[in-house]
Amino acid sequence: MTKSSKRELATKAAYNKKPSVQKKRVANNKARREALREGRVKKGDGKDVHHVKPLDKGGSTKKSNTKVVSKKTNRGWRKKNPEMYTRKKK
Repeated sequence: MTKSSKRELATKAAYNKKPSVQKKRVANNKARREALREGRVKKGDGKDVHHVKPLDKGGSTKKSNTKVVSKKTNRGWRKKNPEMYTRKKK
């Protein structure tokens, strides 16, 4: 594993301090805890709790908006849908 530079670590720390990023992280953690409690996922099972309607687009952490999928599926969908996360030109 490569080491991060001091500048890169400082950039990541500043990003993670943003209130919007913290709010999203809290929501993701809440959805994961609820799925753990219900027995839909287990620690170390290689699964993610996926939000059907993304939190960025107004989705919630309710059970009806979440489903359990593999890490590869959940973290690789942006490659298939780049238009969702690209900035629109003015």
